Amino acid sequence: MTASGSTEFLIVGAGGSHGATGNHVTRQLLAKGLRVRAFVRHDDERAAALKALGAQIVAGDVRDFSTVLAALEGVGDAYFTYPLDASLLEATTTFAAASKQAGLQSIVNMSQLTARSDHASPAARGHWLAERVLDWSGIGVTHIRPPYFLENLLTIANPAAIRTEGKIYLPYGQGRHAPIAGEDLARVAVGVLINPGPHSGRTYAPTGPVSLSMAEQADTFSRVLDRPIQHVDIPVENWGQALSQGRVPPLLVEHLCRVAEAHKHGEQDIATDVVETIGGSPPKTLEAFVRDNRTAFEPTAP
Repeated sequence: MTASGSTEFLIVGAGGSHGATGNHVTRQLLAKGLRVRAFVRHDDERAAALKALGAQIVAGDVRDFSTVLAALEGVGDAYFTYPLDASLLEATTTFAAASKQAGLQSIVNMSQLTARSDHASPAARGHWLAERVLDWSGIGVTHIRPPYFLENLLTIANPAAIRTEGKIYLPYGQGRHAPIAGEDLARVAVGVLINPGPHSGRTYAPTGPVSLSMAEQADTFSRVLDRPIQHVDIPVENWGQALSQGRVPPLLVEHLCRVAEAHKHGEQDIATDVVETIGGSPPKTLEAFVRDNRTAFEPTAP
C-alpha cells in the first residue's frame, strides 16, 4: 500500500511530445484529484505546465538507477513510456530493477502493436524484449500495444503535402489500421492505474473505432476539408530516403519502413473496444481528429 500522504503515481515520460501519452496520463490523473509525480527528462516549459496543475516534478535520466529509485519513494503504481531509441532496453531494465527494489505494486507499460520476437524491425524486437524484462521483475505489469497514432498524421504523413498538394504520401498500400489518439490511449492507462488488479499480467491493444485503408482515410480528409485529398502509395525505399533527409534518426527510419512493409500485409488490421471498456468512453474518430486539427491541413493563405 502507498503510504498516507505520499505521491501515489509515478509517470515516466510525462514530458513526451509525440502522442504525449505520459503528459495526458499525468493530466488525467490530476483531474481526478490524485497525487502524481511526473518524471521528465528536462525541467522545461512542459514540466512547468504540469507543475502548475499540481504535479510533483522529477527531472533526470531514467537510465540512472539512483535517480529512478529516489523518484519511486512512496509510489505505489507507475506508468512507463520511453522514446523509440536504442537505449530502450537499458532504460527499461534500470526502471525494472529500481521498481523491484522500491517495492512498486504495478506498472503500466507503453509498448507497441508491432512488438514481437521475430519482427523485421529491431526497434519492434526491442519493445518485445523490454516487455519481457518488466515481466521478469515480478511486479504486476500491464502492457499496452497501440497501432499508429492519429498524431502521426501531423508528422510522418507530411501535413505540408496535404496542405499544398492534397496528397498523403505513405507506403501503406491497401493495408488497414485503426489509428488512436494519444489522449485515448492515456485513458486506458489511467483506467488500469487506478484499478490494476484485474489487469495484471494482461496485454491490451487499444485502437481507434474502425480499421481503415489509407484511401478511406483520404476520403475522410476530403469530407472534412471539403476538397479532394488522395493517398499516394509511394515505394518504401523512397519514403525512407525522404525521412533520412528530414533528419529522422536511422533507427526510427528503419522501424517505420519495416512496419510499413508489414502493415501492407495486415499487421495492424484490428479494431478493439479497449478504449471504451477500460478508458470509459469511445475513442476519437479520424473525422473528429481532422476537424480538431483542421488548420494544420488547410492550404496556407496567400
